[in-house]
Amino acid sequence: MRRAMPQLVSMIVTTKNSQRTLEACLRSARAQTHQPVEIIVVDNGSSDATPEIARRLADSVIEAGPERSAQRNAGMRAARGEYVLVLDSDMVLDPDVVEAALAASNAGARVVAIPEESFGQGFWSVCKTFERSFYREDALISAGRFFSKSDALEAGGYDETLTGPEDWDLSMRLAGSSAIAFAHARIRHDEGRQTLSELFKKKYYYGRSMPAFVRKHGRSALARLNPLRPSLVRGMGAMVRRPVLAAGLIVMKTTEAIGGAAGMLDARPRRNDSVYRSAAR
Repeated sequence: MRRAMPQLVSMIVTTKNSQRTLEACLRSARAQTHQPVEIIVVDNGSSDATPEIARRLADSVIEAGPERSAQRNAGMRAARGEYVLVLDSDMVLDPDVVEAALAASNAGARVVAIPEESFGQGFWSVCKTFERSFYREDALISAGRFFSKSDALEAGGYDETLTGPEDWDLSMRLAGSSAIAFAHARIRHDEGRQTLSELFKKKYYYGRSMPAFVRKHGRSALARLNPLRPSLVRGMGAMVRRPVLAAGLIVMKTTEAIGGAAGMLDARPRRNDSVYRSAAR
């Protein structure tokens, strides 16, 4: 009796001047316990060594833009796999991420999230790591990264008018009334050296898309935008034990909330490269 061929999984990595983190990301993608995998890098006009690193380590490199959503859609259209895993270029995967995500999908999950941990340099990066530790399997905050390519394309893919909440938007449309599942594996997110000004700018930029996101999803969207997230409230014990980090977390979340609110009030046309330019430094 012939054995079924293993399912091909396509990993889509979006980039823009990502030379600092891209090699670690792609090497961890290539080292997955599940094989075969296909690695597709979708670049948005990088001016550093990103294209050279991508050509050396990925299966294919394509150009698309002007935003992450358009890049991801282009990657899905080019993918040969039945399933896709959508990644950012500053992520490092545990070796069993694809295996665990595929197991969850084969068990019936339409959308699979991968628990994330952060690492980086400087006080604010440590605060971001502390914050993310509360969200490890929080279905309200997490967005799916692994799903059927055909399901995603049939649903219209990522909404190219959104930048920031596009992950939530697609996950919510794919999952419907079902909860997203979590893979029993981990992605480590390289935050680099965070600053309050960059965190403010990032949330401001993402805030520009939030009114459209709220119009699409109503109360479900508002629940995700609430800075007083239930998982943070449940983590009060950990905050009491680490008061310096707790104080930093409060300052950081307040800064991000002000940035997001200011972005929501800004009706001017968005500059498509802003989030990339801030993330590249």
